[in-house]
Amino acid sequence: MGQSKKLLAGVIRNDRQMADARTIRYYDSSPHERAAQDQRPVEAQPPIGELRLDPLVNEWVAMAAHRQSRIFLPPKELCPLCPTTGDLLTEIPESDYEVVVFDNRSPSLRAPIGDWALPDQVGPDTDTGTAAGKCEVICFTAEHGNSFKDLSEQRVRVLLEAWIDRTEELSKESYIQHIAPFENRGEEIGVTISHPHGQIYAYSYLPPRVEKMLAAATTYKKQTNKILFDEVVAREIKDKVRIVAQNDRWIAFVPFAARYPFEIHVAPRNPVADLTGLTEQDRAAYAPIALEVMKRLDGVFGVEMAYIAAWHQAPVRVGRDVLRLHWQITSVRRAPGKLKYLAGSESAMGAFIMDVQPEQSAAQLREVIL
Repeated sequence: MGQSKKLLAGVIRNDRQMADARTIRYYDSSPHERAAQDQRPVEAQPPIGELRLDPLVNEWVAMAAHRQSRIFLPPKELCPLCPTTGDLLTEIPESDYEVVVFDNRSPSLRAPIGDWALPDQVGPDTDTGTAAGKCEVICFTAEHGNSFKDLSEQRVRVLLEAWIDRTEELSKESYIQHIAPFENRGEEIGVTISHPHGQIYAYSYLPPRVEKMLAAATTYKKQTNKILFDEVVAREIKDKVRIVAQNDRWIAFVPFAARYPFEIHVAPRNPVADLTGLTEQDRAAYAPIALEVMKRLDGVFGVEMAYIAAWHQAPVRVGRDVLRLHWQITSVRRAPGKLKYLAGSESAMGAFIMDVQPEQSAAQLREVIL
């Protein structure tokens, strides 16, 4: 396997095969020969997990027991996401890289064999399905100690092109219904490898939050003939007080009903259904605002903020006329040394209670001196 593909902004993708037949994809801002071989012994890949329905709320739960043995907080000298150097044979055979994407070694979801269909929902009698989907790892940089905010604008553009490329390619799989690229940072929210990286989950069903957003957006469109998210952005522009950063193509704001002490939504001013709809102008303007937002987040208390940064986009096959692309960043830190724990009301009831006014956290973010 040695396929190459040219993307926008001069980004070049090169595909190679790992020792266990997984695919690794190198995304480079200039031509590179990517010929290094994976020298590790072949290991058997875990079987596909189960998909079980919780009939009380009609939500699918993936059972992936093999993930119990996955790597947990390795030291830098044993990091599996660093480049291969000397005796350290990692997931990336090359001695350096810009952005890479590869199939997760311990996936929650994996490609099914043969024809696949989601079981019919019939309450407690619903059949157990297989946890079909794809889970990919995306590494932002070869530098172990860095973070998203430390990336150059050029590197963020390469990363964006990789997200777009994976969304486009995964959308072609018949069993994929929704694609969610995301990044977790910080042990406080469960990160198991500290190297700057994210993941791309491609689901064979609609996740609960997507279903809820789709239902709300569909109802609003029927009642008003307007797009709900467009109206939300229009209100933020009108109110001004929750805007954190903006340029001529993107706007970043704390939502009116934020659930977390620090929550930022970053949306293109030119509304699109998913990442593949971004224009060249949108793509070029993303890096400056993305880096500004991340630097403001870390600057609030002068410490690295644990966060989840997730792309919300329309499902692959439904709701593309009513759901909009946006990047949501949430942090559980409410003060130096203090976290917002999701306790009884949030975890048990799903009812969030905020201790910080969204207008206050927006002001704190704006006041950070960059």
